[in-house]
Amino acid sequence: MSPIARRRVVVVSGLSGAGKSSILRSLEDLGYEAVDNPPLPLIDELVARGERRLAVGIDARTRGFNAEEVLAALVRLRGDGRLRPELVYAWADESSLLRRYTETRRRHPLAPQGRVSDGIAAEEALTATLRHAADLVIDTTELPQPALRRLIEQRFGGDDDVQSVADDQHSLVVSLISFAFPAGLPREADLVFDARFLRNPHYDPTLRPRTGLEADVGAYVEEDPDFFTFFRQIRDLLALVLPRFVQEGKRYATVAIGCTGGRHRSVHIVERLAADLTSLGWRVTRTHREQDRASSGRSTGSGSTGSGSAVGGSLAGGPLPAAFRSSVQAQEA
Repeated sequence: MSPIARRRVVVVSGLSGAGKSSILRSLEDLGYEAVDNPPLPLIDELVARGERRLAVGIDARTRGFNAEEVLAALVRLRGDGRLRPELVYAWADESSLLRRYTETRRRHPLAPQGRVSDGIAAEEALTATLRHAADLVIDTTELPQPALRRLIEQRFGGDDDVQSVADDQHSLVVSLISFAFPAGLPREADLVFDARFLRNPHYDPTLRPRTGLEADVGAYVEEDPDFFTFFRQIRDLLALVLPRFVQEGKRYATVAIGCTGGRHRSVHIVERLAADLTSLGWRVTRTHREQDRASSGRSTGSGSTGSGSAVGGSLAGGPLPAAFRSSVQAQEA
């Protein structure tokens, strides 16, 4: 079928201090018309009057804020075949938000005279339905600014406005993340795999300072007798669940591969998976979390330990079905 142009409309919401403004700035740099906190009744008018891609910031400070009205506006926009509306929700854990407010000496907009923690709790309650309905939830707790910007560029940049019905099966963006288990599970992960049982290049002095991006490190990992069995089983599972994600209306799927240090085994597997999925026509992004943190000067530490449930994406009308929310881990040998 011939392609049809669908103008992207990105509604950005979330918790104050979680990065909503940074997301809007990144979208504006990509050529979106960005409008922050317009009155809710103006959303339809903004869309109707504009011709460019549009990014609209909405949070609890928005005049007349009501989460159900925001969702109703999205339903109206999704009924217009000329538009491609998406809801993005920015989130961070309470300790990170408290630290950010302390560093900037700002008051929380929902608790100007009270404790910041009270404002955070109130805002979480007010926006909970938006988080559950979001097409993409971005956890910025341990996400450096450059990585956040890159994520937005990968998912909302480029010439993605032109699609055809025949291409809808590949409208899903598959995000592959390598990480270190001691630094915590990526909260946005839909599926988590544990590669710690494979041969570890850390114990080879010549390979230890290098990464899984290098061919000889990858070759070392692949010499493990169980590597290809493990890799094929991951690939086969994705071949099963990714088309089902598309059927359920999911736009983003996040697959996390973990090892001990997040530098060798998990990085190599992510690179191989990315090549395979791309060759099959899936749209793929790659993030090597520990390398991103190292390049930004942040410690991987012990981090917070997320659950690994499907926080990073949900159905437009509600949370992802429980059957697809489970983490899948290979046990350490």
